[in-house]
Amino acid sequence: MATGHTTGHGPQRRGVLLGMLGAAGTAGAGALGAVTPARAEARNGTATRPAVAPEDFDFDHGNAVRDLIYGGSDILEQPVAAMDVAIIIRFTHLSQTAWFDAIAPYHPTAVGIYSRLGRRPAGERETNRNRNIAILYAALRMFENILPQVVHERRDMMTRLGLDPDDRREDTETPVGLGNLAARGVIEHRERDGMNQLGDEGGRTHHPAPYADYLGYVPVNSAYELTDPSRWQPELGPHLRRHGDQWPSDFGAFIVQQFAAPQWRATTPYSFEDVNEFRCPPPVDSDHTDAEAYRAQVDDILARSAALTDEQKVMAETFDNKFTGIGRPVAAAAEHHGLDLDGWVHLCMTCSTATFDAGIAAWNEKSRHDSVRPFSAVRHVYGDRRVTAWGGPGRGTVDGIPGNQWRAYLKVGDHPEYPSGSTTLAAAQAHAARLFLDSDELGYRRTAAAGSSLVEPGITPAADLELRWDTWTDYVHDCGVSRTWGGVHFMSAVEASWDLGPRIGQVAYEFVWRHITGRAR
Repeated sequence: MATGHTTGHGPQRRGVLLGMLGAAGTAGAGALGAVTPARAEARNGTATRPAVAPEDFDFDHGNAVRDLIYGGSDILEQPVAAMDVAIIIRFTHLSQTAWFDAIAPYHPTAVGIYSRLGRRPAGERETNRNRNIAILYAALRMFENILPQVVHERRDMMTRLGLDPDDRREDTETPVGLGNLAARGVIEHRERDGMNQLGDEGGRTHHPAPYADYLGYVPVNSAYELTDPSRWQPELGPHLRRHGDQWPSDFGAFIVQQFAAPQWRATTPYSFEDVNEFRCPPPVDSDHTDAEAYRAQVDDILARSAALTDEQKVMAETFDNKFTGIGRPVAAAAEHHGLDLDGWVHLCMTCSTATFDAGIAAWNEKSRHDSVRPFSAVRHVYGDRRVTAWGGPGRGTVDGIPGNQWRAYLKVGDHPEYPSGSTTLAAAQAHAARLFLDSDELGYRRTAAAGSSLVEPGITPAADLELRWDTWTDYVHDCGVSRTWGGVHFMSAVEASWDLGPRIGQVAYEFVWRHITGRAR
């Protein structure tokens, strides 16, 4: 497992970081799957930081990122499914780029990624007021561009804060102008970055299809026939529609998976030039012509499925949810290390650059290897022969399941298996964070209420269960292994991701640090 050893940058770096430090704490969140305000727990895990109502927000001493964005209800969770990794990572990163650029003028050395907006006088940096206002306007404009479905809620928050959501001035003398300009800079540079945000790539002239594939990926296998057992097979599954916090099925309606956002691999990265610099060795155990290795991999997944515990199930669901598995740990680290407003923004930018670019590399490798998922391999090896495994919600471990009826604990991701996307993102983020913080300490805790599982509601966990990750190393390890407990990845995909992620985390950290210190070209 890659541990991502930290490195320092001497007195200059430590001096900047010391200026970011303040009160310490640990971040946590509510029950699994709940759209609730984040709660930041103190180091002893007993005290909580209550969410801040907009009317009570202190512009001079408050932290808009902590108190209003991470600490308020997360409206991103309403229109975006927790598994929609490409969209979640994209929106998060582009928004955090706008925050970073908006407050760079108030920092002693930082320069923007897409907007170079000058340096404001030292007197304007004495409190958080200007930074908070700039961040809030940058965030609003990004919602308007990427998630207009929920912008009314963000506008309402601005009004309750006493800010005019229709103030669209663009100047470098006011925080409103800086926030608006920073967002415009990000939008202009990223709307046509290869992700097909506008839906007209590939020569499409009518009825735009945002984020649709324009590269022409076609699976070798169909959902109905596995012609090549080494390659990805789209899953045939029930149609799910969102209703509140649940995903009920439309009975009798089934859909076939499509590779979600294969064009992510062709999206312009931030921290490197050529995505092909970041390769994974071939997943040799997924080559069905080596029957012994292929079957051993399948049997390992079945053994993990049969031995599932409540803790493993809850952990698998935590990391499957990209809000709780990727986003919340960053807030936890910022709180645990007592970062100030600049520190929060800079850590967020460091981590989201790592995850954004790691997603590009992971999707490039998924496309290149096009590797089989466990559900297809189990069915190929065992057919209608009986296996012992998790038998479905509330049934525990069952003997005698026909191999072709086995299902993973988690919903299977709609993209090829190798490498693990979640593990790659987690490993990249963790390595970048360790470098930024000069520490492996994380301090992330989550409490899953009894019966709060989305897979086994009312059953799992049997009692309230606290998960805790004291270090980034623990976090990366558990994220990876949880993908095998969930039945969606083989261990070889996890191990490849433990190697791939830190390599991208390294260059992402270096990219952001050059902008923090003003050394970027």
